[in-house]
Amino acid sequence: MIKLLDKIGQNPQYSLTLFLRGLGLFVIGLIFVALGYFYHHLWQIIGIITLALACLLSAWGYLGIFANRWLNILYRSRPANKRSTK
Repeated sequence: MIKLLDKIGQNPQYSLTLFLRGLGLFVIGLIFVALGYFYHHLWQIIGIITLALACLLSAWGYLGIFANRWLNILYRSRPANKRSTK
C-alpha cells in the first residue's frame, strides 16, 4: 500500500496543477450548461461532458495531493529504524 501511495503522491506540484486545471474546466462546463439554458440545449450536453472530464481530472489531482499528505503522515509517525531504504 505504501508503494502505491508513493507512486501516486510522488509529485504534489503536478497533482495540484491537475486539480486546478480540473477546477477551471469545471467552471467552463458550468458556463456551457448556463449557455444551454438560455440558448440551444446542445450547449448543455457539451457542458455536461466537460463537467464529467473536469471531475475526473480534479479527482485524480486531488488523489495525488491526498496520497502525498498521507505518506508524509505515515513517514513522520514511523520510527527511523523501520523506514524503508530505497
